[in-house]
Amino acid sequence: MILALFLMAQALNPDLPSLLDTYRQLHAHPELSGQEEQTAKFVAGELRRLGFEVTEGLGQYDRPGLKGYGVIGVMTNGKGPVVLIRTDLDALPLEEKTGLPFASKVKATSPSGDPVSVMHACGHDLHMTCFLGTAKALSENRKKWQGTLLMLGQPAEEIGAGARALLKDGLYSRFPKPDFALALHTSAQLQAGKIGYCPEYALAGVESVDVTIRGKGGHGAYPHTAKDPIVLAAQFVIALQTIVSREVPPIDAGVVTVGSIHGGTKHNIIPDEVKLQLTVRYYKPEVRQLILSSIERIAEGLAQAAGMPGDAKPTVKYGHEFNPATLNDRELTERLVPAWQRELGEGQVAQVDPVMGAEDFSYYSRDTGVPGCIFWLGAVPEARMKEHQSGGKALPSLHSSDLAPDAEKAIPIGIRAMVAAALELLKPPTGSAN
Repeated sequence: MILALFLMAQALNPDLPSLLDTYRQLHAHPELSGQEEQTAKFVAGELRRLGFEVTEGLGQYDRPGLKGYGVIGVMTNGKGPVVLIRTDLDALPLEEKTGLPFASKVKATSPSGDPVSVMHACGHDLHMTCFLGTAKALSENRKKWQGTLLMLGQPAEEIGAGARALLKDGLYSRFPKPDFALALHTSAQLQAGKIGYCPEYALAGVESVDVTIRGKGGHGAYPHTAKDPIVLAAQFVIALQTIVSREVPPIDAGVVTVGSIHGGTKHNIIPDEVKLQLTVRYYKPEVRQLILSSIERIAEGLAQAAGMPGDAKPTVKYGHEFNPATLNDRELTERLVPAWQRELGEGQVAQVDPVMGAEDFSYYSRDTGVPGCIFWLGAVPEARMKEHQSGGKALPSLHSSDLAPDAEKAIPIGIRAMVAAALELLKPPTGSAN
C-alpha cells in the first residue's frame, strides 16, 4: 500500500499544471450560495469525464430564492464500504483585494437584491480542485480499492443550508448510504504542505439570533416622557458578556457576539425600538441551550427592570444559520492518522485545536449514524508564515479579502491526504482479485 501511494504521489506531478489551471478558473469565476449553476455544471462535467455516474440539480431549500445545484458522482467498484467525499461549491459576497492576476472581478445580485462582489475567500476553490484531483486519482487506480465512492458537490455551505437541502432531497435514500463521510477544509493558520486533524470536536455550532428591544419613543429633550430602548440595548449588550464568563462552565467553550446594532433616525429623537444581530457559538448542545435561554431571560429581565410597558416586550428570534457543532468520529479519525503519516510523513500531520468557525458538514453525520471526519489543509505560504512567526503582520483569516492560499503546494497535499484516507477505508479484502 505504501508503494502504491508513493506512485500515486509521483503521478500527481504531471497533473499539477492542469490542477492549477482548474483552481485559477474556479477562483476567477465564483458564485454565491444558491447560484452555483456554472460551478456545479463544471464539476459534474469533470466527474462524468472520469467515469462517474452523475446526478445534478440536487437540493431542496426551506427558504425562497435558492436553487438546488447539488452534484453527486457515483462509482461502484465491486463489493465493499461506501465512502462519501464532499466539497463545497459556493463563494462569499466579498470584494477581492489579493492583487492576484486571476483575482475575481465577479459581480452578482444577492438574495436581497443588492449588487455585491463575489470571492472565494474560504478556500472552496481549493477544495473543489483537490476533490477533482482525488476523483481522478481514484478512478485511475481502481485496482487499489473496492467498494462505492460518492463524490458530492455541495452548494450553499456558506449560509448553512446546503447539507440539509441535500439530505432533505434524499441523499441517503436515493443513493447508497455512506459508511463514512470525509471532507477537507482550508486552514488559514496552518502552513501549506501540512494537514491538521481534530479527533473529536473540530468546528463549533452556530446560531444566528435577532433581538428587538422595544421602548416608548419621544423627544430627546424630554427623556422622562419616554422609555429609551437605546439605553436598554446598551445594558443588554453588556449583560450578554456575563453569559460565557459567569454561566457557561469554565471548561466548556462558548461565544456570544453582537455583530450589528441599529436604532434611531435623528440626534434628538428617542426611537421606539433597537434591533440587534447576534452570533452564538458552542460545541456542546447543552451549552447552546444555556446561552439561548440566558439571552431571552436577560432581554426580558432588563425590560421589566426598566419599567417597559407590557406591549414593549423584547422579541428574540432565531435565524436560518443554525449549524450544530462538527464532531469528528474519534475511531475513524484515529484510523486515518497513520495513513496520512505514511503518505505525507509524521512531521506534516498534526493534531490541532478545534475552532469556533462553523460548517454544515456536521449534518452528514448528525443523527444519521454515519461516522464523519473533516480535516484541515494547510494553505499559508511558507514565507508568509515565517514573517508572521517572527513578529510580522497577522495572517489573513478565512473570509478575508486578502486570503491568497499557496495553491501550488496545498493542492497536491490535499489530494494525497484525501486519496490516502479513501484507500484506507476502501481496502480490498485480503486475497481479492483487485
